[in-house]
Amino acid sequence: MKHLVLIPSFNSGPKLAETVRAARARWPVVWVVVDGSTDRSADALAAEATEDAAAGLRVLVLPRNRGKGAAVLHGLRGAAAAGFTHALTMDADGQHPAERIPAFMEASRADPEAMVLGLPKFGPEAPAIRVRGRRVSNWWAGLETGWAGIGDSLCGFRVYPIAPLLDTMERTRWMRRFDFDPEAAVRLSWRGVRAVNLPAPVRYLSAGEGGVSHFRYGRDNALLTWMHTRLVLGALARLPFLALRRRGLKRRAPRPASPAAATRP
Repeated sequence: MKHLVLIPSFNSGPKLAETVRAARARWPVVWVVVDGSTDRSADALAAEATEDAAAGLRVLVLPRNRGKGAAVLHGLRGAAAAGFTHALTMDADGQHPAERIPAFMEASRADPEAMVLGLPKFGPEAPAIRVRGRRVSNWWAGLETGWAGIGDSLCGFRVYPIAPLLDTMERTRWMRRFDFDPEAAVRLSWRGVRAVNLPAPVRYLSAGEGGVSHFRYGRDNALLTWMHTRLVLGALARLPFLALRRRGLKRRAPRPASPAAATRP
């Protein structure tokens, strides 16, 4: 197994360099996909990667903005060609906890066929409307997968096995923009990829802290609504499979010990 950190970035400002430094302090191989940025935030990183190709830092540049999922797909293709088997994705804006990278990588190495999903722990600064909105998305993701264990559908701090994710993305025209994270989790679950959920503190940085957000409430919620519509229809086509898997999960679930058993020596 070979793991790398993959960071898609679009106009992330100074936070990009901070995020990359924090990631490289905890993992030797970090790739950045610059998704048509116009703020020159990746110039210094690109120069550093060129000067020391053996340092583990690689910067891939897309000529125009194509969306988060498209940037991740570009990175996955390159990573697969280079022999990597797993990719930890994280946002470039400083929201995700670089200090959790080793724990997520260790969980992936212990269960390489699974996807390790971040279960976000929000601070008091998190916008209430965003927290409530993700609960709705999580409910739909649970329904679409037969409640197969996706703890959070939207958190982008994850470790994916590259081969099934790359094959899944190559087979569909979707998963190219903001809808990438939830659709990736659902479609991989349909393929039988197990979900392992680990806690991950997530920060919503203010503009004064250098936070950058490209989320647009109306546009991106419309995108998510259309995505869940497609996935519900896909789930209906897979209903017998989802029902059988749900039954299997219930059978494998540990049963609570009886009171009598609990008192035995």
